[in-house]
Amino acid sequence: MCGRYTLSASASELSDRFDATAPPTIVDALPRYNCAPGQTLPVITNANPNRFQELKWGLIPSWADDDTGGQINARAETVADKPTFATAYESQRCLVPADGFYEWVSDDGDLKKGNDSKQPYRVAFTDDRIFAMAGLWERWEPTHTQTGLGDFGAGETDNTTTDATGAIESFTILTTEPNEVVSSLHHRMAVVLPPESESAWLHEDTDTVESLLTPYSGDKLEAYPVSTRVNSPENDESSLIDPINDV
Repeated sequence: MCGRYTLSASASELSDRFDATAPPTIVDALPRYNCAPGQTLPVITNANPNRFQELKWGLIPSWADDDTGGQINARAETVADKPTFATAYESQRCLVPADGFYEWVSDDGDLKKGNDSKQPYRVAFTDDRIFAMAGLWERWEPTHTQTGLGDFGAGETDNTTTDATGAIESFTILTTEPNEVVSSLHHRMAVVLPPESESAWLHEDTDTVESLLTPYSGDKLEAYPVSTRVNSPENDESSLIDPINDV
């Protein structure tokens, strides 16, 4: 799975990389060293590919009865068939910018998601470049106006993705089989898109983009242990991505 990631680039670096403008709220919010479910984070949607938008991580399908829950990941192998994701896969795709993601390994080597007893690792390109993960987005609207909407999952509370009607725009990250770097950490990894395939992911039909949902080659990726302070999404500072040597 992909349950936490980093976006340590500045807003100007992000804009240059994707040729898209970033609103002031994104400029003020970057960099991020511990992006977590439930937080509002920058993405590029196919509906507005020239401007970053802020969506909540944890997809809520438009037909959901309420705004509780939220799917942070969608399996590439079944995304076209699952009712939660099928509509978004057909026509509501997005790029989720990152420059690394975290996975956890328990003390006995089991491939499990992280908690306080497990060791986090950061997976990133050796040159720490910005990349895009394949995502889907949705807009959910309540049947009546709501106030005081809360976040699901872990992370800060904000209402950036809500409007006067109580609508929420949210996203999920697609996962696939792990490559040779991630396989020792977890049995799934985020779908990392080659730069030349990002436009196709946003705009081409499903028959075309299906071939993109494969593990990214591990040739230029590395995984290294980081502080267990990553385990709490309340921690978000540059030292979190520093390698540690006492594992």
